[in-house]
Amino acid sequence: MNNLIISNNDYKTNYSSTQSIVIIAIFIGKHTIMTVAITPIPLIIIASIIIIITLLLWRYIYKLNNRTANIAIQLREFSQTLLATLNDQQRQQQTADHLLKENLAEKFALHRQRFDEHQLQSLQTLQTSILQGMTTAQQQLLETLKHQSTTIDQRLKEISGQVEKRLTEGFEKTTATFTNILTRLALIDEAQKKITELSTNIVSLQDILTDKKSRGVFGETQLSTLIRNVLPEKNFAFQYTLSNNKRVDCMLFLPKPTGHVAIDAKFPLETYRRLLDVSHDDPQHAAIAQQFRHDIKHHIQDIASKYIIANETADGAVMFIPAEAIFAEIHANFPELVEAAHKARVWMVSPTTMMAILTTARAVLKDAATRQQIHIIQEHLAHLAADFNRFQKRMDNLARHIHQAHDDIEDVHVSAKKISSRFGKIEKVEFEAISSAD
Repeated sequence: MNNLIISNNDYKTNYSSTQSIVIIAIFIGKHTIMTVAITPIPLIIIASIIIIITLLLWRYIYKLNNRTANIAIQLREFSQTLLATLNDQQRQQQTADHLLKENLAEKFALHRQRFDEHQLQSLQTLQTSILQGMTTAQQQLLETLKHQSTTIDQRLKEISGQVEKRLTEGFEKTTATFTNILTRLALIDEAQKKITELSTNIVSLQDILTDKKSRGVFGETQLSTLIRNVLPEKNFAFQYTLSNNKRVDCMLFLPKPTGHVAIDAKFPLETYRRLLDVSHDDPQHAAIAQQFRHDIKHHIQDIASKYIIANETADGAVMFIPAEAIFAEIHANFPELVEAAHKARVWMVSPTTMMAILTTARAVLKDAATRQQIHIIQEHLAHLAADFNRFQKRMDNLARHIHQAHDDIEDVHVSAKKISSRFGKIEKVEFEAISSAD
């Protein structure tokens, strides 16, 4: 149908094109006639030729239009015939579809009936199987329950026995635990008494440390304990008197170029406690810090002026601070004191750093003792070298004798082989002589 509509449109388009050509031909002929009226004879001939071509073209277009009209009529008749055929086929298809639907409905109903019958039979068979299975399962369940009840009774008896045993053991352990707790409580009471005594002793220690002289004795005692645990007795002296009649707490006798090192214990506890009792925001903090700074500087200058003597002691001295907290406070918040001590050649130490210094001093003393004994070691090494040379000569002589003995043994072995060969030849000669006599 769409093809027919397209053909009709093509016909209309051709017809319009034909009209356009005719109009152009008429226009050309009109102008040609007008031109002929005013032009010479040759142009008239050309115009006549153009008119003739136009007429021929008009005739051809006329025939083409007739043929196109005939084709359009034939196409219209064909389309009508085709529409009629399509309508017949559509009616036949509808009839066939209706018959097919009826046939499918009948077959579906038959199949549904058969399916329902098969489903009913299957349900009956399944119901019978389920009833049989439930009966069997019920019997098995009853047997299992009986067996489980018997097993559970036995297990409960065993558990009850174990529970009684565990309870008995638990009661025994609980009794032992309570006894242990009572013992520990008695020990705690004793420890509490000791703590009370210790607190009393601490209070007494605080009372002792409030006195400057007592603090000095405490620092000297701690210094003495550290030094005696590290260095031998001959390498230090306590309350040593110098040439300026000043007495230092301890003098270390180290080898040159270090020389004698003076150690003096200082314990600036009062100002440090006052410094801890006030906060940084307190107006008194600056004044107390200044007093603490002044006390430490005074100790540094005192040690530098008293215990550093040219050609008698080392070019530096040690200020021993028995409290690690005071030592840390100086290095953390008073760096100018550390710098002043370095300039004065006074080395501030705590118990921890004092142990490191003493360990280094012991290594220096050991190295000095080794250097003093080096000539003895060299003498023994010379004797050892002579002994080794003597051993080498004797070893060479022994090797030469062993080699000579080996050569002699080889010669004896060769002689033994020759003698054995001679005996063999003699025996052969005797046997041959006996054989010829026979």
